[in-house]
Amino acid sequence: MKVVLTDQVFPTIDTEVEILGKIGAELVVLDDPSPESIRANARDADALLNTYSPIDGETLGHLEKVKIIARYGIGVDNVDLEAARERGVVVTNVPDYCVDEVADHTLTLLLAVARKVVIGHAHVMGGGWGIDPVRPVHRLRGQTLGLVGFGNIARGVAARARPLGLEVLAFDPYVKDDVLRALGAARAGSLDELLGAADIVSVHVPLLPETRGLIGAEAIEKMRPGAIVLNTSRGPIVDVDAVVAALREGRLGGAGLDVFPSEPPDAAAFGGIANLVVTPHSAFYSDEAITESQTKAANNVVAVLRGEQPNYRVN
Repeated sequence: MKVVLTDQVFPTIDTEVEILGKIGAELVVLDDPSPESIRANARDADALLNTYSPIDGETLGHLEKVKIIARYGIGVDNVDLEAARERGVVVTNVPDYCVDEVADHTLTLLLAVARKVVIGHAHVMGGGWGIDPVRPVHRLRGQTLGLVGFGNIARGVAARARPLGLEVLAFDPYVKDDVLRALGAARAGSLDELLGAADIVSVHVPLLPETRGLIGAEAIEKMRPGAIVLNTSRGPIVDVDAVVAALREGRLGGAGLDVFPSEPPDAAAFGGIANLVVTPHSAFYSDEAITESQTKAANNVVAVLRGEQPNYRVN
């Protein structure tokens, strides 16, 4: 059996080699992650391990033997799920591998922006002292954190936010009231209600056609003046140009972004914006999380190639 790793981004693939070796599968790592390379080199593959490379319907049409596409991450927006379903190809993800890491990172961005940590750091490193450059700073206790989506990561953020005295408001029509109550979160009846009530808006929804550009200029206009926007979900959900414009105009009080519509972003576009904290799509990362992702993705492949059901089937 042949397993193709489309885009290798990890320090080592020893985990995959060991797990796949138990069923005698050969692991082939592509040097070129382009669709053309995948179509040419994975034509006879029984399975794909995939990180970011797009797997569209045309690519699937070239994969004559593939039984499973196993994504290392949570989102599956780079895989054509309908085309895979039509061809009988199983698609899996690892939905629970970095929940703590992303929740921690979200809270880190929240505190860094709300407490203006980066502004204060730059002030001191530039030889300055005193609190004038960071003013105004408002007490977090009593403020409202609005969570757009209430999946595993958002629930982790809620659990971390409540001890800080933040009131948690969530909009997610697919989550039952008892789940919200268990974490001390109130339900927003609509996205507009959340945008109008929250001091901090944090995005935790998957990238779907209906969520692309969800937080743009129109949504920002509905937010409270001085609100903070956080995104540790998927870049295209938030219109970064609209966020930058609102920050420059003083409409928003700050933003913390780990993901961007185009990565890496044009850092020059952020010049002169003091209360914007950006990180390099690193919220998911810890050494332990990566090992967990590699292990679970490889085990999904093994299960399907053995004729068994994988743990994390998406389609």
